[in-house]
Amino acid sequence: MAYQVPLFIGGNMVQSRTHEWLEVNNPATQEIIARLPCATPEEVAAAVAAASRAFAEWREVPVPERARLMLRYQALLKEHHDDIARLLSEDTGKTFEDARGDVWRGIEVVEQAANIASLSMGETQENVARGVDCYSLTQPLGVCVGITPFNFPAMIPLWMFPLAIACGNTFVLKPSEQDPLASMRLAELFKQAGAPDGLLQVVHGGKEVVDQLLVHPEVCAISFVGSVAAGQHIYQTGTAYLKRVQAFAGAKNHMVVLPDANKQQVINNLVGSSVGAAGQRCMAISVAVLVGEARAWIPELQDAMARVRPGAWDDPDAGYGPLISQAARERVLRLIAGGKAEGADCLLDGSECTVDGYPRGNWVGPTLFSGVTPEMGLYREEIFGPVLLLMEADSLDQAISLVNANPYGNGTSIFTASGAAARKYQHEIRVGQVGINVPIPVPLPFFSFTGWRRSFYGDLHAYGKQAVRFYTETKTVTARWFEDEAVAGPNMSIHLK
Repeated sequence: MAYQVPLFIGGNMVQSRTHEWLEVNNPATQEIIARLPCATPEEVAAAVAAASRAFAEWREVPVPERARLMLRYQALLKEHHDDIARLLSEDTGKTFEDARGDVWRGIEVVEQAANIASLSMGETQENVARGVDCYSLTQPLGVCVGITPFNFPAMIPLWMFPLAIACGNTFVLKPSEQDPLASMRLAELFKQAGAPDGLLQVVHGGKEVVDQLLVHPEVCAISFVGSVAAGQHIYQTGTAYLKRVQAFAGAKNHMVVLPDANKQQVINNLVGSSVGAAGQRCMAISVAVLVGEARAWIPELQDAMARVRPGAWDDPDAGYGPLISQAARERVLRLIAGGKAEGADCLLDGSECTVDGYPRGNWVGPTLFSGVTPEMGLYREEIFGPVLLLMEADSLDQAISLVNANPYGNGTSIFTASGAAARKYQHEIRVGQVGINVPIPVPLPFFSFTGWRRSFYGDLHAYGKQAVRFYTETKTVTARWFEDEAVAGPNMSIHLK
């Protein structure tokens, strides 16, 4: 029998009593890696109850002790970095180097969580009135929930629970049902680092489990990364039940290319940012807007993309791995076929891609379209595959208007040698994360991940200072002490004038 994935409740790996199981498949072979339980309502309730009990004690733990737990945890994550990456590669199909990057970016957030004493400091002002001082405190919320996607099964959970717990909360994680194994390893190492029982729970399942967590009265805050439809549902439901919610959703990320940019840098970065990770990144560049004479570079871009090939996780020459599932592959193929039917020019077609030795893999080869217009379904929908769309503009102003007209606002970049053009772009563009000669502008964890518009539902973003604000509440104290009422105790000597 395939490995049965446990739940993690109250500090223990627990075998579920559910009658509903899902298969976890290797995307390159369709081999069944594991069977995943859909947690019962009683098991979900037990996870929240364990987190609630642990919160009563954890909130009183001094901030330096919380920071030391994160220091021990990041040391263990570094020690087991490659082991987690191998597990992640089998689970997701990612190439080993891509998986290593997934783990490392998560470790960087854990390192930032170890700085919680500085990040969570309040503010003080003396003498706001005669003899009156005012100061603010940051205090934890309670039980927090994280709902994470398949595409970064190490990084995105590590965006969430380390900072939430460092702030004094406890946490229930519901990882993607498509690749849960890395999350279970993260939980094991967290316990090994010395985390008290109940700080972190892991439950599995689909929409029913998510909905139970969204409405549970003990849950205070919900973090989500995933599709637009799911993000809207989670935000609307969570806020209707008076939860604090941050929901990161879809994207359509543009790279604007000016003709004064370095051509080879543009080509190299466009190829890597569009087909890397099989395009299954919410920050992938899926649209290139070629301004003016930059459109002459299309044949060289086509040649460079044609040289990239997908392959298995342990193939050192593979540019990327398979899509996560057969359903994901079918969706991408549908969008490619739709683009052709709508009149876009398919310069490279990866629909019939095969990989030797892996006939059942969810392969899609590098695909390139030109002549794309905003009305096409290929442009309106997030493809989430190794597909790059080329559009053209006569000026920077026209390119900015095109990007701003798109409903998403996750990430964008501009490649240019002009500082004035770059400044104009970063100022006028209505997108939350901007790269200047950087293709995928994901901020390091001392900043925050700041998607806008339909790419994000909520007020406070992931990691960095905004995440600390999301996982804490601010209490303001106004204090006045009357000197003429002071009483000297047996061990005090007070001299008042």
